[in-house]
Amino acid sequence: MWRAPFEGLLDLLAPYRCPGCDHVLDWGQRGFCGGCAPLLEPLRTGPALYAYGGPLAVGIKALKYGGRLDYLDALGTLLASGWKRHAGRVDEVVPIPLHRARLRERGFNQSELLASALAKKLGVPIRDRLVRTHAGVAQASLPRAIRGESVRHAFEGTKGAKRVLLIDDVRTTGATLRAATGALHKAGTHHVRIMALAGVEP
Repeated sequence: MWRAPFEGLLDLLAPYRCPGCDHVLDWGQRGFCGGCAPLLEPLRTGPALYAYGGPLAVGIKALKYGGRLDYLDALGTLLASGWKRHAGRVDEVVPIPLHRARLRERGFNQSELLASALAKKLGVPIRDRLVRTHAGVAQASLPRAIRGESVRHAFEGTKGAKRVLLIDDVRTTGATLRAATGALHKAGTHHVRIMALAGVEP
């Protein structure tokens, strides 16, 4: 019984904000505001749930590069909305890792944090089955022809996984997810499913 008043107090002290425009949401509202929510574009095919653009791109960039961890609730809920397509088909959720230097600089791995709500929905743990062996550069900043080569040997997998759901925040060409999938298979993972919150290309 104490939870509702306590949560109401938190809303007053630290109100939820829309990840797309940063406006304070009405009391009890979560996610994106009424102006930004209609601009989210669900994708019908492929591993990404939404098109990368508009308010969603703004929110993801603010989380990754601006440290807006208060947007995690809204963005994580969006990712978790796709849980049914993987229910009963995976034993673990595995986020795409950051290189240790990038993790030290940023302070958090956004893919791991976003995957938390999804793992709870699926009833499976989050595991660190991948190690990023070199930092590389952002895929979106590279010419398309060399994106795959830049991450071809970027990951090493660890043994012990059978069926995993590989998670990334944004899928560009898919090169990162393909390289990570290959590393997991090489380490003995039997089956890898992939999922991203947003996608630049189908």
